[in-house]
Amino acid sequence: MAENREEILANFQTITNVEDVDEALFHLEETNWDLLSAINRVLPQDGNSTSQSNSTQDVEMIDDDISVITPKNHPPDREDSNQASTSSLRNSSSDIVELQVNCNNKIKEFIMSGSSTVSDLKKRLEMVFGIPVCQQQISGLGGSKATSTALLSSLGLARNAVLRVKAAEGVLADDEVAERLTTTYALHIKHEDREYTLKYLGTKTVQEVKNDLFSLTDIPVRHQVWTGWPNVTGLDDTVLAMIGLNLPQHELTVRRAPKQREYKRIIVDSSDSDNGSVEEVEDGDSFPAEEDMFVDVPSERLQPLMSEHVEDEALGCIEFAQRFRARYGPNSPNFFEGTLQDAIKESCLTPAKERKLLAVYLHHEQSVLSNVFCAQLLGCETVLQTLAANFIVYGWDLTYPDNMNLLLTSVTNALDLVASRTIRRIPIDRLPALLIIMRLRSNTEIYSVINGNVGVSELVGGLMEAVERFAVQREEDAKVERERLARQRVKWEQDEAYQRSLEADRAKEEIKKQQEFERNQEIERAESERLMEEAKKEALRVGAASRVPAEPAADAAEVSRIRVRLPPPHNECLERRFHATDTLAALLDFLASKGYPQENYKVISSWPRRDLTTESHSSTLKALKLYPQETIVLEER
Repeated sequence: MAENREEILANFQTITNVEDVDEALFHLEETNWDLLSAINRVLPQDGNSTSQSNSTQDVEMIDDDISVITPKNHPPDREDSNQASTSSLRNSSSDIVELQVNCNNKIKEFIMSGSSTVSDLKKRLEMVFGIPVCQQQISGLGGSKATSTALLSSLGLARNAVLRVKAAEGVLADDEVAERLTTTYALHIKHEDREYTLKYLGTKTVQEVKNDLFSLTDIPVRHQVWTGWPNVTGLDDTVLAMIGLNLPQHELTVRRAPKQREYKRIIVDSSDSDNGSVEEVEDGDSFPAEEDMFVDVPSERLQPLMSEHVEDEALGCIEFAQRFRARYGPNSPNFFEGTLQDAIKESCLTPAKERKLLAVYLHHEQSVLSNVFCAQLLGCETVLQTLAANFIVYGWDLTYPDNMNLLLTSVTNALDLVASRTIRRIPIDRLPALLIIMRLRSNTEIYSVINGNVGVSELVGGLMEAVERFAVQREEDAKVERERLARQRVKWEQDEAYQRSLEADRAKEEIKKQQEFERNQEIERAESERLMEEAKKEALRVGAASRVPAEPAADAAEVSRIRVRLPPPHNECLERRFHATDTLAALLDFLASKGYPQENYKVISSWPRRDLTTESHSSTLKALKLYPQETIVLEER
């Protein structure tokens, strides 16, 4: 049984299908949190079901076990027959899956319906252990069969099967990533007294969701304050599939950010002329309208956006970004903080599908267009969104000659002398300016220059024209890269297959050599054993021959003539004379000297038939009745 009340509540709701948490708590508290009693309270046995015959949802149980609960739906005007047999109930006991889940060295018991899916189990695990569904790594659940939609009863899990759960640390498998990217996420967003339910595929980024909400609520992205997003690094650029949202619906709340500081606002006439009228007004408590642009106007003389004699380009860019934001407020571009070479690498020298345009903003304090351009054009919401979505913005102040020379040197080194001359030829009265840099046909170059004497519509048009041209070129470059990568992949696969073939041949050759070596070793060993055996036999034969007494003469007294019939396939016979007083050992030694030791052969007398090797070896031939003559037979043992 579960060890805490959250698990008991979850098990109770899973088994009884009671979705109302208050109702579930009422039944559990009435039974002092005894799960079985609470289930029996809601799901009575057959004998108690008469009072609930008109219910639209009934259940059946087996005895006092919670292992079978089968929901049945009936029309309101139809009564339950309640005649299901006990055997049919027992056959449905597989509808309950009992699991022991080990997480962080803690084991929890889970009781799930067999009709529940793997996705339902993961949600339960997230509720109990706090590990988001997208980060769960589960072992022991059935391997590749355990897809999100697979039923637990189809995984063949044993009773009280042990699962291990941990938070994922590595990269997800390709099939799991693909499944999440194609999942539809429902975002339930609350804003003041209105609610929105937006549905997106997992490939949508958080930044794109925020941009969409701007069109619904009229709250600019930079003024949106959210609650409910998971704590993920680089959230805005992350796709929904990778941030661990709740399924099937995720709750979010958004509101407009409160005003942090007051600005003295310069309202500029929206006409595109250079001499638009300017009027100073004090900001109230609300944010300025999107068409009104504002800048700080301190009483003292404005200092340039960069110090004089900047030596470190990266530090100069950081100082420029900080001073620009301090002067013109938060509605300003997100300037790149690094060298121009780094900005080009990050925008133009990445893989084609990840490339962006590079916008180099050139500022000059002595230009009468600077404040108007920064306030009205760079502060326009449309311009900011276009730059944020498609550009990396690099900023530099050309007010001091040394700083201008440092930039020209950097441009010459990063691009070419033509780009440096293009910047040098821009007159001060045409500054500030935006240089649009893109990579075209393997070359990184200045695509266009947007001078400061343009209006909002011209600026947006110039940016969008560059974006459209860049999109076409990026698609072409991406296609070329894909084809090149495909060729490289084919070559790599061919090289890999060739290497595998070489390794297989080497392995076969090694196996063949090893087998040949072992075979030669076996032959040598067998030959050595054979030689040793023959040497041993020869030694025994020589020893036996040395012990054989001399053969008596044919006319000597008391001579015993022994005739030996050899075993098949030999058809020969051996004959030998012995003294009648010679012992059986002498006869056996004679036979051994001829290659027939008693260890391998029996010596059988013809009449009566007997095995002489079992007789006493010290007995004389005469005593063994082998005198005056006898024929004996050799038989292999």
